[in-house]
Formats: sequence, structure tokens, C-alpha cells
Amino acid sequence: MLQPPIGKKVFVEVPSTTANLGPGFDCLGAALDLKNIFSIKRINGNGERFELIMESTEGNHLRGGPENLFYRAAQRVWKEAQIEPFALEARVKLAVPPARGLGSSATAIVAGLVGANALIGNPLSKEKLLEFAIDIEGHPDNVVPSLIGGLCFTAKAASERWRIIRCDWDDSIKAVVAIPSLRLSTSEARRVMPKNVPISDAVINLGSLTLLLNGLRTGKEDLIAEGMHDRLHEPYRWKLIKGGLTVKEAAINAGAFGCAISGAGPSILALCKKDLGKRVSQAMVRAWESQGVASRAPLLNLQTTGSYWYPEK
Repeated sequence: MLQPPIGKKVFVEVPSTTANLGPGFDCLGAALDLKNIFSIKRINGNGERFELIMESTEGNHLRGGPENLFYRAAQRVWKEAQIEPFALEARVKLAVPPARGLGSSATAIVAGLVGANALIGNPLSKEKLLEFAIDIEGHPDNVVPSLIGGLCFTAKAASERWRIIRCDWDDSIKAVVAIPSLRLSTSEARRVMPKNVPISDAVINLGSLTLLLNGLRTGKEDLIAEGMHDRLHEPYRWKLIKGGLTVKEAAINAGAFGCAISGAGPSILALCKKDLGKRVSQAMVRAWESQGVASRAPLLNLQTTGSYWYPEK
């Protein structure tokens, strides 16, 4: 298999994700219809050259180079396909802001894998790309829905294989995601978590996860409300999010069934019916304003198609 000609370009669209959904810590995530668009082109140079151009002020701190997450993912594809690495340029129309708990790093990993594979004729299967994505990210709950779309439960079976289950999500349920001007790194959010948790907390999370999945499948509000509770990570992370509990309370008072930290935060996810979306959104933004934090809170749908690529037109 040969390297593509210099100048060959493909586009990859990758959805945002909300992970750790309710009680689904490190295993349950959903793709949302907020997306990053990557324009990927082979350029002159060797396998150490990667140029990153961010078409958004949000990503101005991100840099190219051989250690960039996108390019590391691309190199995994080429190594597997036995292709000599080559120089790339990636232009990114950024809608998924970094360090907000919406899977920004997952979009980079998935775009690197899908784009690199597309440039050389797609020799690797989606299953192989999923395997690489989980390995690079270290946990599955962002990268899996980012790649395949929908609501995904991912678990490592006793056989050590990753097993992925696409779960049903009733169309009547919408997501309001309050995205603050604050940033919070995943590594910082993981540092505050304990090494061990009480068995009673683990049991409660298992029960809540069952309720939530059934509530999302059927659209039953009471099951969602009872299921959107976590004992494994949220009790330790709310203190990292300025005004977070105030925003959560405002969302519930405005009619949301449940509210949770999106990913590692600081964005906050509320689930509600579509006709309540505007009210919930406004309540969350106002609550953060009262804490001196600017934010926006789009009403988002579940994105079911996942990532996809297309050639230059």
C-alpha cells in the first residue's frame, strides 16, 4: 500500500460526546449533535511534521508537532497498515471546546484515526479503529460514541475483550448542555477521586444505571430522574466547578428530569423534554451568571451516525 499523493485531502466530521452519563462512570457515553470538522491534507515533509490550524479562538493554545494527539492517532493507523509516516496538515472548525467535558480530545483521536485511514484507502476496519481509540484515550466512554454515534455502553468482558452495546434513547428526551467559560482538565478531575469507594456506593450506582438506561429507552421521566445519580465521581468533582450545584438546582427547578456533570466537567448536562429545553437552558445560564461565570446552554439531540469522512469536492 502506497502513501497518498501530496495535496490529497479528506474531511472528517466528529460529534461531541457526554461521558460518565449519570451513574455510568467510564462506561456510558452519548454522541451529541455538536461537531468538529477536520480538513486533513498530505503536505511536503517527513513523518515528524504535523501542522495544526485552528479556525476558532477556543483552540488557540493547541499546537501541532509529532506529539499532537491527532497525529499520534494517525501514526497508529499507518503503523498497522505498514505505511511509512508522512507529513499532514489539519484545519479544524472547532465547535467542541477543549477542557469542557464534551470529548474534545476524543474528537482529535477519532479524526486522526478516521482521516489517516481514509487517506490511504480505508484498509482498517471500524472495529480496529475502535480498539486503537480506546487504547489511546485510556477509557471508552467518549471515543466509542464519538466514532459510532448514539448512546453506547462499553465494558471489558471477562475475556478481556471490549464489548459495546448501542442502547436505545427515546426521541422525546433532549439534552441541554451548559458550557461555561471555565476550563477543567480531565487529569485534574481524576486527581480528586478516591482510590477506593464504599461498596454501598457501587451498589447504588449499579441500580441507578439500570433505572437510567430503562428511562432513556422508554422516555419515562421518573426512571430518568431516579437514575441520574452518581456516587463514584460526582461527589468529589462538584467542588471543582464554580457554581455547579447552583446550576444543577436551577435546571431541576426549571423542569429537567436529571442533571449531571458532563464527562469530567465543567459542562453540566440536563435531560428534559423538548418543550422545556428553552426554559432549562435559560435557567442554567442565569444560574451561572449569578456566580460570575459566562456560559451558553444549547439544546442538543442525540447524534446517531457517529464520525464520517468524505473527499474534497
